[in-house]
Amino acid sequence: MEYIYAAMILHSAEKDINEENVKSIIEAAGIEADEARIKALIAALEDVDIDEAMETTAMAAAAPAAAPAAADAAEEEEEEEEASEEEAAAGLGALFG
Repeated sequence: MEYIYAAMILHSAEKDINEENVKSIIEAAGIEADEARIKALIAALEDVDIDEAMETTAMAAAAPAAAPAAADAAEEEEEEEEASEEEAAAGLGALFG
């Protein structure tokens, strides 16, 4: 994961994401750089639009956060409907009671 973070740091700093720069960041973090992993990362990111990938991920993460709020609203609506039904039943009982 630290290799991905290194690529994201380079992207944010508007620097080239290349083997030398990734290796520099990894080593600056106190981690021994694995040349094979760096080469694999560079190859994997070759055709990736990082801005688009980050935006898509951010939207996907935001969707589950909105779901609990929608569930809460649905629960409140159900409670209101149940209260209305109970009031109606009580009114009928008083009428015929």
